[in-house]
Amino acid sequence: MFAVALGVALGTQAQETYESAKIATEDLNGTARYVSMGGALDALGADLSTIRTNPAGIGLFRHSTASVSFGMVSQQDAAESSYVGGTNMSFDQAGFVYSKQSGESSFFNVAFNFTKSRNFDYILHAADKLDNASQNGISYAKYYESSLYGGSRKYNTASQLDDIYYNNLFYASGEDVAYYYPASSYDLTRGHKGYIGEYDINFSGNIRNRIFVGLTAGIHDVHYKHSGTYLENLVANDEEITSLTVNDERKITGTGFDVKAGVIIRPVENSPFRFGLSVSTPTWYSLTTRNTTTVEDNFGNKDGKNEAYDFKLFTPWKFGVSLGHTIGTMVALGAGFEFADYSTVDNRVIDGGYYDYYNDSYYNTSSEDIDMNLHTEKTLKGVCTFKLGAEVKPVPELAFRLGYNLSTAMYEENGFKDGTIDSPASYYSSASDYTNWKATNHITAGVGYTIDKLSIDLAYQYTNVKGDFKPFMEYDFNDTALSGKFGNFKNPVADSVDDMFVNAVEVANKRHQLLLTLGYHF
Repeated sequence: MFAVALGVALGTQAQETYESAKIATEDLNGTARYVSMGGALDALGADLSTIRTNPAGIGLFRHSTASVSFGMVSQQDAAESSYVGGTNMSFDQAGFVYSKQSGESSFFNVAFNFTKSRNFDYILHAADKLDNASQNGISYAKYYESSLYGGSRKYNTASQLDDIYYNNLFYASGEDVAYYYPASSYDLTRGHKGYIGEYDINFSGNIRNRIFVGLTAGIHDVHYKHSGTYLENLVANDEEITSLTVNDERKITGTGFDVKAGVIIRPVENSPFRFGLSVSTPTWYSLTTRNTTTVEDNFGNKDGKNEAYDFKLFTPWKFGVSLGHTIGTMVALGAGFEFADYSTVDNRVIDGGYYDYYNDSYYNTSSEDIDMNLHTEKTLKGVCTFKLGAEVKPVPELAFRLGYNLSTAMYEENGFKDGTIDSPASYYSSASDYTNWKATNHITAGVGYTIDKLSIDLAYQYTNVKGDFKPFMEYDFNDTALSGKFGNFKNPVADSVDDMFVNAVEVANKRHQLLLTLGYHF
């Protein structure tokens, strides 16, 4: 049935909405103090992790310091995967700030910090029944509809996965009837791993200890991989094909750049209360993706494709407002709000370039992938992040901390991965499944202890996010251009065409993190 034929294509393409969303988002991570207070330090400042949320927070340092953070991340109820474990060690932060007094009550600070802004380690498992719907049925429908309009493959209806199915699974009989194969159930397991590392350099200071300002420039380094298996159990048929298995591997690498600015103001001279404002430009990513996709039947016959291409991705602007207050030297309270409109994520096609002879370098040029961006606009939405945190010091050397962080849902409830979009990104999408994740809750706690110039901080973070998973987009044949043209299109076990409707399966990512930060003040 299948013949092995792996080819490589280097293209100038764009990225699909759901893959872009993985790169565009960030985790709650950094120093143990920052995490244990739910990230609510943007107005309180004097923590290295504020370098990427409100750069003015670095301006509150009054002495130089360095810190390093590492720990362990564990996924609750993780399915078995040979690709990534359910519990993994993680190196999360390293940086320093050099503080120099520039006046009677003013300081000028320079800081550098590395943060693992995104930890991709995750095992996704979903399984459910299929009432004659199937992934290969979707592939056939898309390809057949495309053939009605032009007779050749179009980006808007056929992906590389569709190619594999169509060129091997479907055939014409003497009556010129082509077939697809209904399925009774499916089972998917995929392991994700990798990270986005953010390298920030900051310049900050204060004016009379009342106004604090900061500017941060950041480089983002992307390392994302996934490997998964999707199995469909087929309805009995004359060819005795009982199952089809899709093996999908993808790797995304590249770099991005952004700029962040912030201010913290203490409006009343005799009060420690302050508020902060921050803004971050989009992260302008230049990325490369590589994938290998194969489809195999129960007889061991298989076919596959191997693709690679470059693309650009611009994330949304971010805006933040924060509050901070201290009560003597015993209590610190923080709150923050951040907004980012992910419906504005810009998927871009590399459409040319030029060679700079002076610098001996080649630069790509890109343009907006209009149709994919229209899909992104309908699928993603603005996210509000709320941060609350408290720190209590019963004695100067010992601190107890609590925090809560909530991010509203990024995905529209009825959003779906649309494989019919007139975009090259649709063709290079090697998997058809998608998950509409809901709100993300972070519950945090921690403790810190200072011994002379050495500080030791420990944080615990519990993250809980649920989502609705579907193995492929739904397809209503009575609502497409195929309506009335079913004479040449049916399945091999019935004389009718089945609409491709699937139930949403609830999946979750419940994660436990232990984080240790060692700091030194000098």
